[in-house]
Amino acid sequence: EEEEDGNASYNKFWEEFGKNIKLGVMDDAANRGKLVKLLRFVTSQSDGKWTSLEQYVDRMKDWQDSIYYIAAENAEACEKSPFMEKMRAKGLEVLYFVDALDEYMVSHMSEFDGKKLVSITKEGIKFGDEDESLMQKREQLYADKYVALTAALKTLYGDKISRVTMSQRVVDSPAVMVTSQWGYSANMQRIMKAQTFGSTEKNSPMYGTGSAILELNPRHPIVSKLNELMVSDSEKEETKDLAWLLYDTALINSGFDMSETNHFSERVHRIMKSSMGIDSLELEPEIEVPVEEEEVDEEEAEDLDESESPQSDETTEETDEPVIDEKDEL
Repeated sequence: EEEEDGNASYNKFWEEFGKNIKLGVMDDAANRGKLVKLLRFVTSQSDGKWTSLEQYVDRMKDWQDSIYYIAAENAEACEKSPFMEKMRAKGLEVLYFVDALDEYMVSHMSEFDGKKLVSITKEGIKFGDEDESLMQKREQLYADKYVALTAALKTLYGDKISRVTMSQRVVDSPAVMVTSQWGYSANMQRIMKAQTFGSTEKNSPMYGTGSAILELNPRHPIVSKLNELMVSDSEKEETKDLAWLLYDTALINSGFDMSETNHFSERVHRIMKSSMGIDSLELEPEIEVPVEEEEVDEEEAEDLDESESPQSDETTEETDEPVIDEKDEL
């Protein structure tokens, strides 16, 4: 109970002064080792509660040799990221970096307690429970199977990505966009865009997806079918649209902003056209508005009837009166 009270008290302190401690980790090299122990994070297994790096290390798998983290706008985005699929499948705990300072800070503390801090959104991630030799052989078999697809996609995407590879990083998603070890993560790019000096960084080779790698899930039906389409008819517009849609969805799901939204919507409309069996997207002729007859209101109709009938009424009245002869008067 005393330990819980102590944790609660420190958590309040952390919530108020946590940013200052992170700045200290970045700027105070002499005391960095002490300050790192004061850091707290929410993780994929902490049920929204704060946890220290020491607590994380205590809960690590026996074969685990790295501390894993993912950076995103909020905890929900972290949880829903396709990069979490493999981590959940292996029961691995992941630190959630949701503060704008977190990724800046981690560049000043590459490891803790001999364990390297590893981003699960960057290339080259490995797991200690896997047979590396077996994994390499399997990846080579997948690479040979999909050599036509990866080559065709790289040609289609051009300099929007650095390369296309087959990967066993993802479990359920067809593809993810992975950043290079020295490239800016999707979250870092989001933060930089929000800053006034962010626009000056856009010419950097680490900015955008030009240095990113599109990793495909070789077991996914969409990837397998797209491989068939690319081999049979890679120049068909519908095939290209599907390939670009794979790129777009990987971009969005991996946390990147989509810059060419107009092209995305055009592709979706063409795919909808094909799925709905529509021959052409030309607009139909303008609908004709029927010509309506002039309406006469009831009052005008009554006035019109009265104006047409008075002569006959007067004639009737005159015939009812007796005719008096002038001679009779005399």
